[in-house]
Amino acid sequence: MMLSKDAGNNAMPLVAGVFLGSLATATLAYCATAFGRKKDDKGKNDRRCRALDLQVPEKNNLVGEEMVPSKTLPPEIRSEQLSRNHLFFGHDGLSSITTSSVCVVGLGGVGSHCAHLLARSGVKYLRLIDFDQVTVSSLNRHACATLEDVGIPKVTVLKRFLEKVCPDSTYLEVDARVQMYTGDLKRDGDLLSGKKWDVIIDAIDDVPTKARLLAHCIRHNIRCISCMGAGGKSDFTRLHVSDLRSATRDPLASKLRQSIKRLLKNDDTIKDDSYMDDPDRISVVYSSEKTVVKLADFTEEQKDEGVHKFGAVDNMRIRVLPVLGTMPAIMGQSCAALALCEIGQKPFSPVAGERVGRNVRHRIYQHLKRREKKIRDGLEAELADNVSICEDLGDSKIIGGEWVGPAQIDADDVEYLLAEVWRNRCAVTGDRLGTVLELCRWNMSQKSDCTNLVLMGSRALEKFDSDARDLGDGRDGIPPEVRLRIEKRLANCKVDINC
Repeated sequence: MMLSKDAGNNAMPLVAGVFLGSLATATLAYCATAFGRKKDDKGKNDRRCRALDLQVPEKNNLVGEEMVPSKTLPPEIRSEQLSRNHLFFGHDGLSSITTSSVCVVGLGGVGSHCAHLLARSGVKYLRLIDFDQVTVSSLNRHACATLEDVGIPKVTVLKRFLEKVCPDSTYLEVDARVQMYTGDLKRDGDLLSGKKWDVIIDAIDDVPTKARLLAHCIRHNIRCISCMGAGGKSDFTRLHVSDLRSATRDPLASKLRQSIKRLLKNDDTIKDDSYMDDPDRISVVYSSEKTVVKLADFTEEQKDEGVHKFGAVDNMRIRVLPVLGTMPAIMGQSCAALALCEIGQKPFSPVAGERVGRNVRHRIYQHLKRREKKIRDGLEAELADNVSICEDLGDSKIIGGEWVGPAQIDADDVEYLLAEVWRNRCAVTGDRLGTVLELCRWNMSQKSDCTNLVLMGSRALEKFDSDARDLGDGRDGIPPEVRLRIEKRLANCKVDINC
């Protein structure tokens, strides 16, 4: 059938009208479906809130598109949230965590993962300090940031996220400070004050600022856990926890030691550099792996306009550091684990970075056995006729109040004592391998097992034996603070053995 030209022209408005009408209908149908879906999502969110006995959020409680409950969590819900932690730490340990105060400085890859786990594990008060904003390039390593968060301060992003995990400020108080720590009291104000810190986590990535924070902790005797460089590395099996001096294979740690020494050089309140060797004051999480990639080269734009114009702030690194996102995450979580186990009264003894060879371990073991035999032979010869002061315990004896008998450890125990308990250094002086190290009994009235053996350098051991002859007990010649540290380490050893 053929239409005339005029008929065809008259049909065009009709076709257009049908098309526009169909489009309007489809648009209305889509909007109605979307509205219904949004309403249904809101209904689901309301039902979830009611199931947890939480207040259904109003519009002013929105963060982006997410609904954030605003009422307090019922105790049974909070208890269930932390039930696995309760099983791990026990009642007293978890109570210490849920009343603790921790400060995290630097909320990049390392700091965000650390703060995230601290909050999930029950820490009561978290102060988060960082001046920087989320960038697109930081999304490969940040703990919770998304594309929607680009341009927002990192501490704000983390605070919003953590309040979704625990919206009740009576259980978790997140104090987010969009500010740069400088070490200048006038500029920093109350940035580090106002709280008695259980620990401060250093997740700063530039040396001068990092040094100023650690110097502050040293001066004020604040427990600090400091993370070294995570960029350009990938081998997580080379991570270590040590004192500041032992982190010798990390370039950042080497620069940090020199910077801290300069800062504290003329400080009359600091008597010596013992803080370098005391992991109970400053613990360092570091990687002994050599970097597998270098800093990115300057771009042509940076070269043409002057590289000094591209830094976020003065005196900070401009070249981009390649980062595999897993490394800062693992290192940040390691900092959190160390802090939580200390606060939760379940501390562990990190294995030293360097391992003693089999021949050295064998020599130390043989020397201990000969030492114990010499002590027994001497006491038996001296007091053999006085049976009344001898108590027979089978293969061992108590003679004049002193235990004598064969060494109560084996070769495997020697490796445990050296690496995990005493970290391959003299317990008295802190001297490392390079001096002659020996195992000796700490309390002569107790047997020679792992809970009573101390690693000493040859000079410290000579003095210990001399004090035992002159004072009646070698421990009495040890400085009180050193003796306390040794006995604390032995107590932790007992926990390991009992486990």
